[in-house]
Amino acid sequence: MSPRTNQRIGKEVTSHMGRNLITRAGALALAVVFASPLAAIAQAQDYGRRNDAASWQQDRDRDRNRDRDRDRDRDRDRDRDRDNNQNRRGRQWDRYGNYGGSFQLRQTALNAGYNEGIKQGRKDRNRRYRRDLNDFSAYRDATKDYSSRLGDRELYRRYYREGFENGYNDGLNGY
Repeated sequence: MSPRTNQRIGKEVTSHMGRNLITRAGALALAVVFASPLAAIAQAQDYGRRNDAASWQQDRDRDRNRDRDRDRDRDRDRDRDRDNNQNRRGRQWDRYGNYGGSFQLRQTALNAGYNEGIKQGRKDRNRRYRRDLNDFSAYRDATKDYSSRLGDRELYRRYYREGFENGYNDGLNGY
């Protein structure tokens, strides 16, 4: 072979290798372009499967908790109905009568009576002794924190005594 032939063959090989390299690079680029979305779709589907398993477990736990809570609520409702709401404690104003007067008169009397009653009820609980409410001068007088600006004194005394009675019973029962 002549040196010219070798040169020509070398150029053809180099040229062929260059075209082959460009073709391979182009094919690789196309593969990356098309493979990336497919990989993302496959990953999303796999995530969905894992999410479905977790979702199933969450649903199972939620159903179990709902059933437990429903049973607990049913028991609570039965107890409330049995007690006819007499087992409520604290300052639940809705169980006091509404005899008129201003809101401030009612609240002041109920607060003062309840606070004094719970104090006396706790003392009697510690002594393991229950007294008649009329034994307490605060109950008989029922004028603590009263001011003529509030309104009718007898109405104040009526609210005060209701608050005192409720507070005394709560204190005696350990609240």
